[in-house]
Amino acid sequence: MDKVVKSEAEWRIELSPEEFHVLREAGTERPFTGEYVDTKTEGVYSCRACGAELFRSDTKFESHCGWPSFFEPSESDAVRLIDDRTHGMLRTEVRCARCDSHLGHVFHGEGYATPTDDRYCINSVSLRLEPKA
Repeated sequence: MDKVVKSEAEWRIELSPEEFHVLREAGTERPFTGEYVDTKTEGVYSCRACGAELFRSDTKFESHCGWPSFFEPSESDAVRLIDDRTHGMLRTEVRCARCDSHLGHVFHGEGYATPTDDRYCINSVSLRLEPKA
């Protein structure tokens, strides 16, 4: 996978202000407001910044947390996981492996009935859904 490297000025031109805030500044969209929270459409979720495939609809599940939730990425190397110690807690940040954009966080061991017991809690604004043909 070829890395996508752009200056912050280039990203500002290509992304909307909300996309830039979430993807490049590790912001978070408000819960239950994102485009894909309740979407059941079959397809592939790609990075809104670079187009890399990140998740598939068959790994999306109802977590009722306010953001789209997936139990695993489409490929093990599609995302990068980073320790996040902001806001006085330890979480695991999820970034796009191709362009290093912030996607959300992953949580493990919450008891969801999924094959991995992981919840990739991802901002809708970080994703673009390509419906299955």
